[in-house]
Amino acid sequence: MDQSQIDLLRVRQIAPQSHFIDGRWQAPREVLEVTSPIDGKSLTTIGRADHDEVDQAVAAARKSFDDGRWSRMPPAARKKIMHRIADLIEAHALELAVLGVRDNGTEIGMAIKAEPGSAAGTFRFYAEAIDKVYGEVAPTADNVLGLIQKEPIGVVGAIIPWNFPLMIGAWKLAPAIAAGNSIVLKPAEVASLSWLRLTELCAEAGLPDGVLNVVTGKGTVAGEAMGLHKDIDVLVFTGSGFVGRKLLEYSARSNLKRVYLELGGKSPNVIFDDAKDIEAAAIGSVNGIFRNSGQVCVAGSRILVQRSIKDQFLEAFVRHAEALNVGDPLNLTNDVGAVTSSTQLAQNLGHVDKAKNEGATLLTGGDQINQASGGNYMAPTVFSDVSSTMSLAQEEVFGPVAAVMDFEDEAQAVAIANDSDYGLAAGVWTADLSRAHRMVRSIRSGVVHVNCYGGPDVTVPLTGFKQSGNGSDKSMYALDKYTDLKTAWIQL
Repeated sequence: MDQSQIDLLRVRQIAPQSHFIDGRWQAPREVLEVTSPIDGKSLTTIGRADHDEVDQAVAAARKSFDDGRWSRMPPAARKKIMHRIADLIEAHALELAVLGVRDNGTEIGMAIKAEPGSAAGTFRFYAEAIDKVYGEVAPTADNVLGLIQKEPIGVVGAIIPWNFPLMIGAWKLAPAIAAGNSIVLKPAEVASLSWLRLTELCAEAGLPDGVLNVVTGKGTVAGEAMGLHKDIDVLVFTGSGFVGRKLLEYSARSNLKRVYLELGGKSPNVIFDDAKDIEAAAIGSVNGIFRNSGQVCVAGSRILVQRSIKDQFLEAFVRHAEALNVGDPLNLTNDVGAVTSSTQLAQNLGHVDKAKNEGATLLTGGDQINQASGGNYMAPTVFSDVSSTMSLAQEEVFGPVAAVMDFEDEAQAVAIANDSDYGLAAGVWTADLSRAHRMVRSIRSGVVHVNCYGGPDVTVPLTGFKQSGNGSDKSMYALDKYTDLKTAWIQL
């Protein structure tokens, strides 16, 4: 990857986009303008799906599932197609990454790994899983044979977020189709372009018509239609708690479809005074909150520092935060890109104002920068003197804003870490192996990083505790969301 390749791709014209239903591109009835967060300029249009267009997509998925073109295809044949999808993602990785960055503003260095890189690996992982999931024989009496088998559920609806659409979308699509389901997928309206291109690659790889259907548009219309649809059997979603609650309500009002939610977090990142390298902990913590402008569901947004090293850590943390280059995400010299939308930027700045009013101390940042570019950029922001009762310690900002809190001992660190409605991720920095194990056991979150922040790959699950959601993305455990258990009770 070099700058000249990126610059060629950044000026490529993008045609108006359509829905993908039953193996064909279908012109939308209404459209939405796509504006780049890099410079505020229009890129193209996408479809604004209505209830009827969602109905068509669901009908295509149902037909493809019921006639068995995919659900009853031999596992070895499905495996080959999924590997071809991964091959094509890798072949078009830079194109996909640049297209996604133009749409959502993630810095290209992170995007190339987290988007096509991660997505290709996810498809390969579940391609290999297809023919390695076995049924069971129950321990019955000699005159009975009890067989337990796993079957695909049917039609899956997937609503994916704007921060890492390819990565998180692959977490949904790959295990769903590996299990034999058909799917209707709705990307976020502010980050649909890379998914529409990936949809083309899936068709090119040989995924049968109707197995993957993609509709774009507003969550309040298309997302609601999916939530209320009686022919969607499972709904998976990554996004806000507000929308997650609406989807549960839609399930109750329709067919009681299963709803699996990943709803973000307010993750604690705990630095003890026995951490082996305070400078390394500061750098890891800076990356844990400020990469992708803090728009990461597992972002370590609450920095808990032991009082005895607070000043030392804060000096290093602020120094490394201020050293980050924030700007054009398609420039390889920049460390942090754009906030995805002007709406999100305004919300971030609102959190800054609220933190000031509640008595937190602003150490650096807190404002919009690079305004002359026309894009959405925000300086890495650090607050100290934050208490657990403040909004900044409880509400997910989903932006480049760190809340620094101090603690006296391990017991207090655990109490502060768990003083949140969320439980998605956490970090612990310590050289004491016993303490590390105690903290992993004590913190109520789906993943606890030790002496790092970030990095878990597809081999391990991402699971939400408390109001961070339910079910698991990634690993073999994700297949549980997309399969039913069936028992055969045979009298011999």
